[in-house]
Amino acid sequence: MTRSSEELRGITLLGNQHTQYKTEYAPEVLEAFDNKHPDNDYFVKFICPEFTSLCPMTGQPDFATIHIRYIPGNKMVESKSLKLYLFSFRNHGDFHEDCVNIIMKDLIGLMQPKYIEVFGEFTPRGGIAIHPFANYGQEGTEFEQLARERLFKHDMP
Repeated sequence: MTRSSEELRGITLLGNQHTQYKTEYAPEVLEAFDNKHPDNDYFVKFICPEFTSLCPMTGQPDFATIHIRYIPGNKMVESKSLKLYLFSFRNHGDFHEDCVNIIMKDLIGLMQPKYIEVFGEFTPRGGIAIHPFANYGQEGTEFEQLARERLFKHDMP
């Protein structure tokens, strides 16, 4: 089944042969499209094994695998725009915890998911690894409770 032009309204990056890779933080590149199954609760998972940002103190590069999982509401993030957005952190100076929270908040603002979690598996530097986890569930719904449960148990086997 193909998507109609109406369904893809606002999607400008997918299929564009003149992609520009922003090297400074660029949340404006994020694009969303309509979820064709908003009544179904299901997870969408993205794994970005080549995330790079800069340490705000030293300017040295930080490398991570970013894991994004969400239960969509009415909108979904378009994957190419997400790739370009994550790439835009390349010269962005922020601590690991900040990057994970910024990513989560930008995606919430874009698509208002029922639930979302962002986990950053940063490569050790100076003999220590930092793995921040941030999540959110829509207030007043069962997803708010899911967020609390996942937060407290996110790192348990």
